[in-house]
Amino acid sequence: MLPKPSASLVPNTYAFETTPLVKPTGFREYDARWWFGHPGSDKPPELNLMGVQALGLGLGTYLHEAGVKPEVVVGHDFRGYSMAIKIALAQGLMAAGCTVHDIGLAVSPMAYFAQFALDVPAVAMVTASHNDNGWTGVKMGCSRPVTFGPEEMGRLRDIVLSGAFEPRTGGSYRFVEGFAEQYVRELTEGRKIGRKLRVVAACGNGTAGAFAPRVLEAIGLEVIPLDVELDHTFPNYNPNPEDMEMLHAIAAKVRETGADFGLGFDGDGDRCGVVDNEGNEIFADKIGVMLARDLSAQHKNPQFVVDVKSTGLYLTDPVLKERGVKTDYWKTGHSYIKRRTSELKALAGFEKSGHFFFNPPIGNGYDDGIVAGIAVLEMLDRAGQGSNKGAKLSGLYDALPKTWGSPTMGPFCPDDKKYSVVEAMVKEYSDMAARGDKLLGQKILSVVTVNGVRVTLEDGTWGLVRASSNKPSLVVVVESPASEANMRAMFADIDARLGKHPEVGEYDQKI
Repeated sequence: MLPKPSASLVPNTYAFETTPLVKPTGFREYDARWWFGHPGSDKPPELNLMGVQALGLGLGTYLHEAGVKPEVVVGHDFRGYSMAIKIALAQGLMAAGCTVHDIGLAVSPMAYFAQFALDVPAVAMVTASHNDNGWTGVKMGCSRPVTFGPEEMGRLRDIVLSGAFEPRTGGSYRFVEGFAEQYVRELTEGRKIGRKLRVVAACGNGTAGAFAPRVLEAIGLEVIPLDVELDHTFPNYNPNPEDMEMLHAIAAKVRETGADFGLGFDGDGDRCGVVDNEGNEIFADKIGVMLARDLSAQHKNPQFVVDVKSTGLYLTDPVLKERGVKTDYWKTGHSYIKRRTSELKALAGFEKSGHFFFNPPIGNGYDDGIVAGIAVLEMLDRAGQGSNKGAKLSGLYDALPKTWGSPTMGPFCPDDKKYSVVEAMVKEYSDMAARGDKLLGQKILSVVTVNGVRVTLEDGTWGLVRASSNKPSLVVVVESPASEANMRAMFADIDARLGKHPEVGEYDQKI
């Protein structure tokens, strides 16, 4: 039996080597994320290897409690410490009586695929996604294709932090040799792009660099690699297709090479960003609208799910309205959108951060950035047939109604303060709407509070404030179908209101 974890320990001490360290805030809404540290960092760690063992033992305890067959797929992303964390996690799982199926170095969707291919009910993927070097985390699930949500994470947290472990005998370990090749075959067999297309594949030196270029080449593309060499120091930029720095790098490469478009994959390969042939950095929610147009031409009256950060075009686009498309706006977060897409049996779910979820017959319901990239390719391939031969991605983008939107912006806010700040913002905008107050000289049309607050004005201009689910930050997004000025004015209003809260700090990026 492991000792009960501590919330704070000092490195290079006896206690640090003999007691599990697990900071409570690492248990997020739908996955786990901690600062593990790296050489040269003076930031105190939030997790040690004994803490990872405790997490594995706690997860195994939870699986038995939930009546789930105690078999778990594990994999790890490309960071200098991820394999050590995975081994410690596997030790904890085996101590709980679980059979561990280790697929080795992997992107997260490869681990999700393994649940189906190996017929294993649970998954625990060691990754910090696009977070800075020094972070680690685990994405978990036990009901494919969905992953844990707040209820499961809350119970797991309680088991681990209270030390309510139940060790069992019978645990075992199996390394699944050659699984990466099986994953690549799954994505490539029977798939060929008919047009001769040149695509920039950018991976930010993250794990996707080991898989995305070879998949794209195998389906008939000419791949122009950009930062595909694995390097866990992330020497160029963090592999985050929602970050303008990565999108700018892709756009520059597209213009330099004359590529047909560019794809960017995040650190664990479950998200995809897109830049068109003219170097336009198309946010993922607009790509989702383009895909919804394409898919609604093939599937009658389809249902889609999108997150509250996404463009309002899903409701107002005349093409989607004409085709009877139904769109459900839901909570931001890969676990929420994945679960909602599954529950509604929607054809697909789209998230502004670049998570795309395709249910059968397109996919298995989980988020895979490479599958999303292939969907964009197939959309362009279909668009370029017949009288539209040679159609460009920029043409599909230009065909959408014009809106002015911001990237996702993240002002710093401590984990223990961010939810109270959001609650204050929800109250402020809700009270304004209830009183009939005007905002930017307009009537407030709606205030949606399913995930933070999304306030929409008469002309369709809207702004969102919510708490980040995986880091000490808020999330701010604004959009206007009327003008760039109105979009900027909405941001200025939100920014001014946030400025009244001293716990809100600098933005990671800003319009």
